Amino acid sequence: MAEEKKEQRHPQWSSDRQVTDALLSGGPTDYNLAELARLKIRYKGFPGARDIQADLEKILSQWHLTEHALYEKTREIHAVAQVYKGRGAKRDDWS
Repeated sequence: MAEEKKEQRHPQWSSDRQVTDALLSGGPTDYNLAELARLKIRYKGFPGARDIQADLEKILSQWHLTEHALYEKTREIHAVAQVYKGRGAKRDDWS
């Protein structure tokens, strides 16, 4: 008998929901692209937060990007800029 997978609530769900909502209403700026990539990485394979995962896919579609293209763009962005510097964020780019 297969075990049912239990949906988990991510400890950062609340703050990530706010970021996701902002991305849904924003455009693909360097900062927003970095945030989208960060959240895609965080939630990849996570057994829960299906609402956020679905919205991240929706944002990719709205911005006419594939996940691969998103990561290419953000690697270029991070190679030349510190998109989180000066924003008061107490995290590095990929936390």
